[in-house]
Amino acid sequence: MSHFTKQDELVSNDSLNPSLSQLIDASVSRRQVLAGGAALSASGLFAGLLSSPAAAATVPAAPKATALGFQSVPFSTADKVVVPEGYLAEVLYAWGDPIGAKGKQPAFAKDASNSAEEQALQAGMHHDGMRFFPLPLGSSASKHGLLAINHEYVDPGLLTTDGNKTMTEEKYRKALAAVGVSVVEVAKQKDGSWQVVRPSKYARRITAATPIALSGPAAGHDLLKTEADPTGREVLGTLQNCSNGWTPWGTYLTCEENFDTLFCDFSQKSDHDFNKTRYGVADEEKLYKWNEIDARWDRQLSRNEINRFGWVVEIDPYEPNAKPVKRTALGRVKHEGATPSVAKDGRVVIYMGDDQRFEYIYKFVSSKPWNPTNRRANRDLLDHGTLYVARFNDDGSGEWRELTHGKNGLTAEAGFANQAELLIKTRLAADLVGATKMDRPEWITVNPANAGELYCTLTNNSQRGAEGKPGPDAANPRKNNLFGHIIRWNEAGDDPAALAFKWDIFALAGRPDAAAEEHKPGKYAGDAFGSADGLYYAPTGVLWIQTDISTSTVNQKEYAGMGNNMMLASIPATGEIRRFLTGPSGCEITGISFTPDQKTMFINIQHPGEPSNEVNDPAKPTAVSSWPDADPAGRPRSATVVIRKQDGGVIGV
Repeated sequence: MSHFTKQDELVSNDSLNPSLSQLIDASVSRRQVLAGGAALSASGLFAGLLSSPAAAATVPAAPKATALGFQSVPFSTADKVVVPEGYLAEVLYAWGDPIGAKGKQPAFAKDASNSAEEQALQAGMHHDGMRFFPLPLGSSASKHGLLAINHEYVDPGLLTTDGNKTMTEEKYRKALAAVGVSVVEVAKQKDGSWQVVRPSKYARRITAATPIALSGPAAGHDLLKTEADPTGREVLGTLQNCSNGWTPWGTYLTCEENFDTLFCDFSQKSDHDFNKTRYGVADEEKLYKWNEIDARWDRQLSRNEINRFGWVVEIDPYEPNAKPVKRTALGRVKHEGATPSVAKDGRVVIYMGDDQRFEYIYKFVSSKPWNPTNRRANRDLLDHGTLYVARFNDDGSGEWRELTHGKNGLTAEAGFANQAELLIKTRLAADLVGATKMDRPEWITVNPANAGELYCTLTNNSQRGAEGKPGPDAANPRKNNLFGHIIRWNEAGDDPAALAFKWDIFALAGRPDAAAEEHKPGKYAGDAFGSADGLYYAPTGVLWIQTDISTSTVNQKEYAGMGNNMMLASIPATGEIRRFLTGPSGCEITGISFTPDQKTMFINIQHPGEPSNEVNDPAKPTAVSSWPDADPAGRPRSATVVIRKQDGGVIGV
């Protein structure tokens, strides 16, 4: 996630619903029970998450790995990507690289002098969530495909030659062009390396200026209408795109997270303004300054524009002319991922975290099953279904509470005139039904051999124990909890559409010896880590964990000696967690995807060179890092990195 979010200033959930940390200690006696049920059924449900039924046969029906096949790398403060012996890490696609569109392919200017028009044909800033889509559509090709990549936010100190101390129309348009999503064609070369294919008919940028349809129950509602769009059915752009998801029919889901940080509202704060009280929009916005150029970012001039962000956006990477769609049935929160699964009856389930302190975990269940033989039949599948929010009970059970107008007290008298308004105010609806407060829920992943087993990273919660906030307890004893934890749950009957589940703590992050002394639940063996963020359970049986510790947090004494951000791997049945990779100075490790043969891993290095105050100085762009170019005349650049074995084998095993 972006570190330019002023997390300590954001509005938090002050409802009376229980926080997860208040419930963890009740799970102590159940951890072994859940672990004992780890023998995974080869149901094959998750194998449906491909573009065609024929391709499903290539996905392992059950985990293969019983142990990790690499030696742990040590902590590192080096300004480079470090991987285990026998592995290679190679930069594929960095900020400013041309996407490969036919016609102009502007190269990156090291002094950041590229124009807005050029930036719109180049990789955006701060790569995040990502997905590999094989070419051709419906195949399990592992040497040729498309990468859809999020570009979460802009760093004004790096984007232009002199930052944005003085904002201009050109700087504004360049910023719009530097966020959103890239779709690029990639291919494996004879020597095993990968390259972006240029030119490519698939090459595409979706930016903060791209027309995007609003679809589903909230489309056309008065709260989505603006002077520029009186229909409430088309919005310009997607932004703050953090984690991601995908669909069984081969489309990409990109998630709008900290959208509030782009807006300002100088009006007196009102308890009746849900965007201020529950979504965090501030009175002033001093970092991006978009409101100085365009009135739509000033809520005094465009009241409803903010309601048009905070959605999951569906993009078809195989159809470069297809219009992206914001799927409002999935709710409006600060989305951190949209992880798919398939219910036993074929309905599609999307799991979502809302990344802020004391927020919630959600899932959406489609009304109808997906059609594996007719791709077009799934075009509007995510517009119809039911949204739920999770309640974690103190006896280790859990339930999904329905967010449907007219049910569970979600009525006009409670402030929801209809389902459209409820979805626009999703956080308020979740408050009312008694969902469980979580410690910043981020990425969610599904066990590929058992669609009913899920894991979610709860990154951290620095407000734990602060005045007026939930305090430490037996299960989460650390005031100013910097390390976070990973939770898992099993849906009843191993069915993602179930409305009940059992849960436990998979890993209480921090130093394993400290975790063992403080708590039995969440104890793990292996390497220390904190602030888990990215999460992916591969068909090989390896659970991959990526960390996002802000530079300011890394410098705190609790993290002393733990080095730069990292990626780790685990075989969940063994409980071991082993460090696989460390990143360059000031970076976040994020975005993870594999080719179907599991022999190529793609990850993203976000914001290398982030200083401790998290705002770069355009006069000293390489003060912390010069990765990946190692050029004192250049600027640190986020980039997609290819990880592969030198012997061409399967990653991690």
